[in-house]
Amino acid sequence: MINIKKAVIPAAGLGTRMLPASKSMPKEMICLVDKPAIQYIVEEAASAGIEDILIILSRGKSLVEDHFDRSPELEWRLSQTGKESLLDQMTDISKLANICYVRQHEALGLGHAIYQAKAFVGDSPFAVLYGDDVVISKNPAIRQLCDAYEQYGLGVAGVKPVPIEHLPRYGSTKASHISGNHYTITDMIEKPPPGQEFSNLAILGRCVLPSEIFGILEKTPKGVGGEIQLTDAMRYLAIEKTMIGVEYEGTRYDMGNKLSYMQASVELALSHPEISAQFADYLKSL
Repeated sequence: MINIKKAVIPAAGLGTRMLPASKSMPKEMICLVDKPAIQYIVEEAASAGIEDILIILSRGKSLVEDHFDRSPELEWRLSQTGKESLLDQMTDISKLANICYVRQHEALGLGHAIYQAKAFVGDSPFAVLYGDDVVISKNPAIRQLCDAYEQYGLGVAGVKPVPIEHLPRYGSTKASHISGNHYTITDMIEKPPPGQEFSNLAILGRCVLPSEIFGILEKTPKGVGGEIQLTDAMRYLAIEKTMIGVEYEGTRYDMGNKLSYMQASVELALSHPEISAQFADYLKSL
């Protein structure tokens, strides 16, 4: 049985869609209620059984590393003031998984970012959780994809239907229904111009890939936007071997989209154990 134990989180983007908030703070560190967005992503991976995580960063994002590290001064202060519950929360952050980091020195695209994980991954299949995408689900979205990889032995892409007019922002898949929420994918296109999309099933935020993707990425030319696109490399897998599409359960929020970020903030606040009732009352009073 295949067990997916490694994950890669690409988080090297400049975050221009979230300016000015992301001018001096990585967009991955912008908080949803009381946790930065990237913590939700790491927690999803950890809850799915992932043990080793590589986060791809770029210059100026050391705050991400600091967040998942221990903070002796803060922990000492919490201990001295009797805030044991908060102390436990802070120390638990550093225990979520074995986390390491590598820098993408040039902004050459998502495919190039994933290629930086070659040494970390080795010959193992691995999960990819896009740093822009927070997915809230009782059954972790990436666990659903790992289960499909273990079932079929093929690369897996997380998919969701999107309005046809939104497809130029995503990757469109040529998909045939298998059963339940599973599909076979035989082709895909990144950011298709109107009229060139395969279907409204878009690749959204999660995938599980075999290590052979690195050999494909080495030969993948620059695509849309003059960047090396992961979708173009996955397309080779889809055509040569087919891939599996999983329409995962859960709500996806795009942390590079201001409206989606606000929706996530409101919806997570409404389920937060400390403030949900008061926040609901506040919304009703508006």
